[in-house]
Parts: sequence; structure tokens; C-alpha cells
Amino acid sequence: MTFHGDSEVLLTPAEVASLFRVDPKTVTRWAKAGKLSSIRTLGGHRRYKESEVRALLGAASEAAEAEAAANAAATDADGAGGLGR
Repeated sequence: MTFHGDSEVLLTPAEVASLFRVDPKTVTRWAKAGKLSSIRTLGGHRRYKESEVRALLGAASEAAEAEAAANAAATDADGAGGLGR
């Protein structure tokens, strides 16, 4: 879905959910909690700005990478790293 005036691409809850690999109801909860802003259509359906969704997706993947690196460092600090036990 696209606004023709300012060319902002809008995504449905299902499209956002597939990007994050979550249920569409989770996306709606995020919007209600203020984690993601939504636009309401005339019919009352939620739509999400693709640019904002992509930014949030990038931030989420960076956080996951940082957590994975921290977990790997903690495992290495323990010594065997899970091998040979």
C-alpha cells in the first residue's frame, strides 16, 4: 500500500509480522504499547510505515547480534565452551 502524495510505503500487520516472524496480533500489541506507530485507514485498519518498521527491524537485529556476542564471550570465559564435557 502506498500514499501517492509523499510516497510512503505502508505495510499491513501481516506484512510486519512476517518480517519479525511473529503473529500479527503481536504487531498490534506493539502499536498499542507505543513501540511502533500506526496509521488508521478509513475502515479502521492499522498500517505501518515501512521506513519505521525497517529501522525497528535493524535495531532488533543489532540487539540480537550484541546479545549473541555477549553470550559467546561468556561461554569462552568459562573455558571449555561446551566442548568435551
